[in-house]
Amino acid sequence: MPTVQQIIFVLVSIAAIGLFAYKVKQIRRNINLGRDEDLNDNSDKRWTNVMLLAFGQKKMFRNPLVAVMHFVVYAGFIIINIEVLEIVLDGILGTHRLFAIPLGAFYDFLINAFEILAVLVIAACAIFLVRRNVIKLRRFISKDLDGWPRSDANYILITEIILMSLFLLLNASDTLLQSRGAEHYAAHSTGNFIISQYLHPIINGFGDNGLMTLERGSWWLHIVGIFAFLNYLPYSKHLHIILAFPNAYYANLKPMGEMENMESIQKEVLYAMQPELIPTDGSAEAPKKFGAKDIMDLSWKNLLDAYTCTECGRCSAACPANTTGKLLSPRKIMMDTRDRMEVVGKNVKQNGEFKDDGRSLLHDYINVEELRACTTCNACVQECPVSISPLDIILQLRRYLVMEESNAPQEWNAMFSNVENNFAPWKFSPDERDKWVQELS
Repeated sequence: MPTVQQIIFVLVSIAAIGLFAYKVKQIRRNINLGRDEDLNDNSDKRWTNVMLLAFGQKKMFRNPLVAVMHFVVYAGFIIINIEVLEIVLDGILGTHRLFAIPLGAFYDFLINAFEILAVLVIAACAIFLVRRNVIKLRRFISKDLDGWPRSDANYILITEIILMSLFLLLNASDTLLQSRGAEHYAAHSTGNFIISQYLHPIINGFGDNGLMTLERGSWWLHIVGIFAFLNYLPYSKHLHIILAFPNAYYANLKPMGEMENMESIQKEVLYAMQPELIPTDGSAEAPKKFGAKDIMDLSWKNLLDAYTCTECGRCSAACPANTTGKLLSPRKIMMDTRDRMEVVGKNVKQNGEFKDDGRSLLHDYINVEELRACTTCNACVQECPVSISPLDIILQLRRYLVMEESNAPQEWNAMFSNVENNFAPWKFSPDERDKWVQELS
């Protein structure tokens, strides 16, 4: 018969996984609010991007020291949690260290490796906390992060430290109980582990019952903490831990700087220059909309980008507009897109379909001044470690401004007029362009 502990564990597991699945379903629905975009070409190159950018964190290694620390935290999250499989099976089956006997000496090797990694994770997270809250690097004190975003990063780092500490405390109390020959523990003797053995003097004053309480408490807090962390991810910037992989796969493979032209506009220009090419069957229908005003006008990849954003600020730190004091911050563009997506998603959930709320991504979240400050230099795209493109969203919003609202600076309008009338940005007719040559003769 299952014990009370087993029943509680199964119920907690089902609740945690169920809540996570429910939120993931909502996020998927929100991403699908975007227009369709086919990004399934060149699968070999896309899988290479997954291995280099997501698994290998290639772009992070431009700063080797920070990259190594980040990789340690990343590896700790992925690798140490392999042990979660044993914990889950122990919880369901009512066993203790299920893999210890079948794996033998290799089990000790694994736990020792995990403990070394746990210490490195604790050290790296502590350094990251210092960088954010003591040294206060410029990109971490930007007003973009005021409020929840700044707290979110600290909560995650502190949680990582707590989870790794509980892992070490769990092993220390377990092995100490084994050495004392305590019932249920002595039968699964593993010997001491490389790091947690140094915690024995600290907890050796506990009696057997107190030590069992400490071991069981650490076990429960560790696994419940992981379940809680799992359900916190969808509300946090650290969702990139999961979404970095699909985002790397669907990254834009075109040469950086190549803008996506609207085929309908290209045809309009072609028909203006060669009217004889206009279809006579009525298929030359004018496009219904130019650019993007709200998230439904963006592609699903743009929306995936917004959920994948790590809020690290490397894009804004590299942005020349941001560096020179302009209002534009590529990081804020992604955060605003995600915030608007969440609002629209709740609207859809409540009404069954989107009901106009009198707001839009353009103007209400991202203003004209931000969009005009962009130089389209691609620095933000180049710097992003997970292949996000704030520039693509900026270009689509700016296209709407110019082509739907006729909202452009006077200098731009003069250039557009010259291009339309003179086929060049300058105010000279084509017949006058070679006059400067005559003046030299």
